Amino acid sequence: MTDAIVEVEGLWKRFGDVSAVEDLSFAVQPGQVYGLLGPNGAGKSTTLRVLLGLERPTRGTTRLFGVTVTPGSRQLVRVGAMVEQAAFVPHLSGMRNLKLWWEATGARMKDADLDGALAIAGLDSAIDRRVKTYSQGMKQRLGFARLLLGRPELLVLDEPTNGLDPGEIREIRELIGRLSTQGATVLLSSHHLSEVEQVCSHVLVMNHARLVADGTVSELIGSASGSVYVEVDDRARALALLSNLSSVAKVQIQGDGLVVDMRDGRRSDVAAALVGSGFRLETIMPTQRLEDAFLDLLAAGESVRPRAGEAVVSS
Repeated sequence: MTDAIVEVEGLWKRFGDVSAVEDLSFAVQPGQVYGLLGPNGAGKSTTLRVLLGLERPTRGTTRLFGVTVTPGSRQLVRVGAMVEQAAFVPHLSGMRNLKLWWEATGARMKDADLDGALAIAGLDSAIDRRVKTYSQGMKQRLGFARLLLGRPELLVLDEPTNGLDPGEIREIRELIGRLSTQGATVLLSSHHLSEVEQVCSHVLVMNHARLVADGTVSELIGSASGSVYVEVDDRARALALLSNLSSVAKVQIQGDGLVVDMRDGRRSDVAAALVGSGFRLETIMPTQRLEDAFLDLLAAGESVRPRAGEAVVSS
């Protein structure tokens, strides 16, 4: 057993001759907001379904809280999952839907964390309105309230903002942020780059059923070729120094700092060169966003394609 809440080792999932996930391994530590990122059909949803015991792996192992997952595993009680859009009885209120769902599990309402779930979902007085009057974003927030009733230690969310408008996406993003600040561990899949960049601490990129890259969001942004913005105490001298580095293609003045176009290497190489030469480094950050890194990673990984005769099913 390890401290990881989620462990996936050498996971393969095939449907007949169709390959959905190939040799995938990753781990989610307590308190992380971990995103599975990739285009439609990359294998994200299949991975989550295997993890939740909804599909059996063809090969490999998935563990929750150190215990191998099987259908109906007792560890699943510790998980709150939303793998489809939340569905409710439309002519009943949000509150009545929550109570009926909880009581249907055989549990007593007094044991549910109703106040905590409603506080995080942020539905306020709307909880007493009929669900048929809710927007899609409100239904998603009610879905979050429902899965939070049992005080889950892990939340597994499959495309939680799919089909929502920009305002509703912001609401769900803020909700996940509230969960994160309270120390929740979250594993979510998405193909929305801005969503992942703003809510996730760690990201795994999938394409063609396989792992392309994984790490923190800042590591993935910094790993791809791009530009770095720096501010130092002596900009003119830094310009001359950086222009002569073999890893630097071009240096330009921008505002109070410099934009360094990297030929190769990492941000840490620029920082080391500046600090090693006696500069006081005020700011260093990538100028590109996760979208740029994601597209660079997919382009670099295009040589990893399905083998002849294999297709990849939609996630």
